[in-house]
Amino acid sequence: MIKWIAQLIVLSIRLPEIPIRMVKDKDFRVIIPKQQYQVLNFNTDGLPGIAVVNKSLSEFKPKEVFVWHCSVMVQCEKLIENGMPSREEVEILDKFGDFLDDKIKGADKKKPNGLFLARITGNKTRELIWRIFNPVITNDFLTDLIEREDHIRNFDYRIDEDEDWKLTEWHLKKRK
Repeated sequence: MIKWIAQLIVLSIRLPEIPIRMVKDKDFRVIIPKQQYQVLNFNTDGLPGIAVVNKSLSEFKPKEVFVWHCSVMVQCEKLIENGMPSREEVEILDKFGDFLDDKIKGADKKKPNGLFLARITGNKTRELIWRIFNPVITNDFLTDLIEREDHIRNFDYRIDEDEDWKLTEWHLKKRK
């Protein structure tokens, strides 16, 4: 399990080039980038927040392979001041996030179905975001998880088509 508490984590994964056949009968050569995370502190409506963003996706190409944007919003239960999760809650959220990440990326780690983009914590929630290749697989998994009530925290999700990666602009914006 990856620990995300108060530090910049660099997860080094370099997968080989993989050809992916698109529905449009167009072939792409995809190199899954080595994941590098940047920690961002921010305030929204006077409440603190922290984001851990996979900055390696800012230069990722071809973006048209992962055109779906999946956002999972998890409700935090054990809170401290300002809507932030307690240390105990962070451990629960991290474990649940690792589980979701493993399942959304899929069994074939050389050809993942999802690329992890960000984890954003604040205002009593944790949002987990992936760029998705096949939204049906992700939707089926998340729907099944909700229907079976087989989750440690309540959550909801959205999967939106986002060919131009506009929904990633805040996350991947160049910062000093």
